Amino acid sequence: MAEFKYSRIFLLGFGFFGISIIWALYNAYIPLFLQDTFHMNRTITGFIMTIDNLFAVLLLPFLGALSDMTRTRLGRRKPYILLGAPSAALMFALIPVAREHGNLALFMGTIIFMNFFMALFRSPVVAFMPDITPSEKRSQANGIINFMGGLGALLAYFGGKVLYDMSYAYPFYAGALIMLLANLLVVLFVPEPEEYRVPGKKINLRELLSETSRKSFGELKENLKDVFASHERSLLAILLAIFFWFIAFNSLETFFTSYVKYHLYGIPVGAAETEITRKIESTGAFMLGMFSLSFMIFAIPAGFLGARIGRRKTITLGLLTIIAIILAAFFIGETSKPQEVALTDPVIMKFMGLFFVGGIGWAMINVNSLPMVVDMTVDEKVGGYTGLYYFFSQAANLVAPPFAGALLDLIGYETLLPFAMAFFLLALIAMQFVRRGDVKGGAEDVYEYVPDMD
Repeated sequence: MAEFKYSRIFLLGFGFFGISIIWALYNAYIPLFLQDTFHMNRTITGFIMTIDNLFAVLLLPFLGALSDMTRTRLGRRKPYILLGAPSAALMFALIPVAREHGNLALFMGTIIFMNFFMALFRSPVVAFMPDITPSEKRSQANGIINFMGGLGALLAYFGGKVLYDMSYAYPFYAGALIMLLANLLVVLFVPEPEEYRVPGKKINLRELLSETSRKSFGELKENLKDVFASHERSLLAILLAIFFWFIAFNSLETFFTSYVKYHLYGIPVGAAETEITRKIESTGAFMLGMFSLSFMIFAIPAGFLGARIGRRKTITLGLLTIIAIILAAFFIGETSKPQEVALTDPVIMKFMGLFFVGGIGWAMINVNSLPMVVDMTVDEKVGGYTGLYYFFSQAANLVAPPFAGALLDLIGYETLLPFAMAFFLLALIAMQFVRRGDVKGGAEDVYEYVPDMD
């Protein structure tokens, strides 16, 4: 591994910056488009919002392992960025065009292709960080990466509000362009380790797919065996915790703007679009931006905190924090309603204050979880374990939107916050069974990685 440089991690973070812009805008506005333009109920909306997660579950372990095996003159991760990022950007920019035509088949085709291309390069981008970072620096590096991701989401929510108030199409055009430029910076200025920058052998496409499928899914099977055969159950416990907290987080991310529009402000589903309804929709996204603001600010300190007091303790503290703020937000939402469409409304300001604190808790959780997983294995399997991390997180995201949406259809939007809080509580319980995954070779690392035996 070449000499570690924080400057390279900041540059690599532009990949996450661009990805975060896309997903923040997608999750904030696509559910509203589906419900208002195409008259979908919340359960169907939830199912449609799982398309990205379905691709992730099916493809990310495959692509993580495939990129582990890839050798090109550019390296093993960059070819996927070069193929996926421009294609995804184009499809994302076409989403408002498809909505304008009011054609459901065109709209669905656009978002399906966009999600496929996003899946194509997400896992290789994530696995890029451990490639250029030693174990003892991974929490700090992941803090920087998440800082950049938080900055991207912040730009999407805050800048997107200004653009969305002018036209719902503008945030999609701007997001596509920024994501494309951000990933171009990664390709141009972040070198991969020398050992991976060699020409690969030439084989035909059928042989490549066959060999890759056999090796990658074989590795996934082996990694899943590690999960369920472990005597200590630490790997299973951390992956279950990840599964639970992503169910909680994704349900909020998917339906919060709908919660603000249809529950807090009481706008009927399918109401005609007006300047006021657009401002309400962008206000909900702006409120989520407070979450991203504090996440961005605290992402780097969360990494250093994880290295200092331990990743498990830091994640536990983050879960306790976020559970408390969701409970407080639930009581505010059920006992008072905003009186005006303005960020200065007292109810909106209370939500934003709580979400700012919640973002700090989410930084403690999210920054330290991936390093815990990859530090439970050896360097040769980092890409595979990165895929394993995404397998569980995306499986959670596959469950969350339709499950939460069905509950919203059955009872109402008042169930959204309790639903999320319940799954954060389950994650907190699971974390208490984690015993490995802190810094390798450090004072906290009592357990060195040993392959689990039956």
